[in-house]
Amino acid sequence: MVLGDGGHTTEILRLVELMGPGYNYHYVVARDDVLSAQHITIPGSVFRICRPRTKGGAWWQALWHTLASLFQAFRVCRRVRPQATLGSGPSLMVPVALATKVLGAKVIFVETGSRVTRLSLTGRIMLRLADLFFVQWEQLQQHYPQTILAGRLL
Repeated sequence: MVLGDGGHTTEILRLVELMGPGYNYHYVVARDDVLSAQHITIPGSVFRICRPRTKGGAWWQALWHTLASLFQAFRVCRRVRPQATLGSGPSLMVPVALATKVLGAKVIFVETGSRVTRLSLTGRIMLRLADLFFVQWEQLQQHYPQTILAGRLL
């Protein structure tokens, strides 16, 4: 499970609650995210990796951070050997998804509920990487028919 700040974490942890304790959960959180791990209700190991980009940062910083994040994501995925990775919204999902795919596991992406008519940047990237891509709004699914309408999580 890839957690992001604020609503991204809320959405994914809601899915975890719906799926229940019958799975072996592992959580990936940005190193500087001090809140997400505190909201986990179904236990699992927590791994912290650097954020691939920050809003307003220079392109070369984003490139450097993305490479570092990808390296760290590979280390986590090699250790955990997930059958699937699930995430919503944050840029942290992209390197974790790449590592997951290279190791042969499935990637499930849920576009954040705040996106009603247009995909986020992460969503536009994940549209090419995800094995399953869920959206929460019918208007968004109409623009991207290859997605699956899941309805609202919250």
